[in-house]
Amino acid sequence: MEELKNRILGITTKLQLSGFATIAEEGKPWVRYVMTVGSTDMSIRFATFIGARKVKHIDKNPEVHLTCGVTDPMRMEPYLQIQGKARFTADKEDRHGFWNDILKPIFSGPDDPNYGVIIVEPYRIEYCTPGSMTPEVWQI
Repeated sequence: MEELKNRILGITTKLQLSGFATIAEEGKPWVRYVMTVGSTDMSIRFATFIGARKVKHIDKNPEVHLTCGVTDPMRMEPYLQIQGKARFTADKEDRHGFWNDILKPIFSGPDDPNYGVIIVEPYRIEYCTPGSMTPEVWQI
């Protein structure tokens, strides 16, 4: 399991475009792109506007899904299907800890009143390898 966890971290700890799904108010899925980066504790973070629709979705239902790993569609590589629970934070420590220069065109800085962070705590990750019909599964 440790070897699988290391391969997963090899994907999640790189800043990347990911598909992020929440459950909307009417119980239907809603997917959007977000720029994610993972930590060695397996959590995954991304920035958001405090008033974003995804924040409202998470408040009602924290169950979420992320898909990430393919950065070049011409080169199929292993990718991840991630189930987890998300939470929104606007805590100063979390905002400052996540802040990086890529956010400068969107927010005025880590103290921007519109800036927050979503943290996803995965409980199941499928490591999918192109050509294989059976993913390897990491779960807690």
